Amino acid sequence: MNQANSLVAAGWDVELVSAVRRRDDIQFPLDARVKVSTVVDLREDAHVPPAGPVARWRDRRRGRLLDRPARHIPAGEFGYRYFNRYVEERLIAYLRTLTDGVLVTTRPALNFLAAEHASRGVIRVAQEHMNHGTHKRDVQQRIRETYPRFDTVAVLTERDREEYEALLPGTRVVRIPNAVHSLDQVPARPRSKIAVAAGRLFPQKGFDLLIPAWAKLVEAYPDWQLRIYGSGEKKAELRALIEEHHLYNHVFLMGHTDRLDDELAKASFYVLSSRFEGLPMVMIEAMSHSLPVVGFDCPTGPSDVLTHGVDGLLVPPEDPDALADAMAKLMKDEGLRAEMGVAAVLTAASYGPDAVHPRWEALFTELATRPGRHGQRRPGGAAKGPHA
Repeated sequence: MNQANSLVAAGWDVELVSAVRRRDDIQFPLDARVKVSTVVDLREDAHVPPAGPVARWRDRRRGRLLDRPARHIPAGEFGYRYFNRYVEERLIAYLRTLTDGVLVTTRPALNFLAAEHASRGVIRVAQEHMNHGTHKRDVQQRIRETYPRFDTVAVLTERDREEYEALLPGTRVVRIPNAVHSLDQVPARPRSKIAVAAGRLFPQKGFDLLIPAWAKLVEAYPDWQLRIYGSGEKKAELRALIEEHHLYNHVFLMGHTDRLDDELAKASFYVLSSRFEGLPMVMIEAMSHSLPVVGFDCPTGPSDVLTHGVDGLLVPPEDPDALADAMAKLMKDEGLRAEMGVAAVLTAASYGPDAVHPRWEALFTELATRPGRHGQRRPGGAAKGPHA
């Protein structure tokens, strides 16, 4: 959304293509000039009962394909459950209609389909948001087979760039981090006795490791709160873990919020307990509020952003005892929280829109004007971004 807003403001024609749509409302602010279209609309009121024998046949076929597993997407893809034979067919049909402009696909499943089915007239850019080693083997194999067909593969960190360049010799790989939506944020409160974590309530985010770590701190710091923002399939398990450790007055599952910036500003540090990351954007958003970070040094992202001991504290991955010790170090020292918070906002500045989005513009312009390319250039250029 941030990228689309920036590009359309700079004069590009931008279309955001929703591969699968289930909700009426768009979850983040989007410039009204960005066109939004949908390939497969699964909202309840979107399906019109068919009239006529041909329409009924097509509707029955649609139902059968919705129940059949994907054929082109490997089962190890993290979003595999969102894809089925019908979604695949509709996406392939859409990709074959594209004749020019820049097509940006944003996850492995969409990258695989674009590599194999997008027309030759379109410039193809694959965004890769995860460290290669976190992908399952079947996904890694498809990456090796298909990513060389892209004009550019864009990754989030320097370590990822080096790894993908070695994996895909001859393929252009660039590092362009995601951008925070704004650097003009309300600074956090070093005096606050609130720590914040945020993300989907999935195993990746490691909240099942964070809660036991917090339990080790309650006796020494009974007046502190841990607030976890997000929704997801592990909510009941995390609730049970809170009950098991008698943390119902200390750890709170806050659910989804549309006002995370306001909640971050109430805290005095942020906790990243992930088992793995691509580039932890909520962490960088927190740093833009002058929040220091305590986190696992998981692959990849945290250590590509943080400097241990300067703007945050990193501990060995999946080590709740070490995480608890690092949190305690900040909890007992308001001066250290304030000092690291100043350093954190300076670090976040390099991920601001003005620092990141011109890099996308430069890349798209270069690709569109290469010899042999007939893509449109700004302001007539198009940037399309399917996502699941």
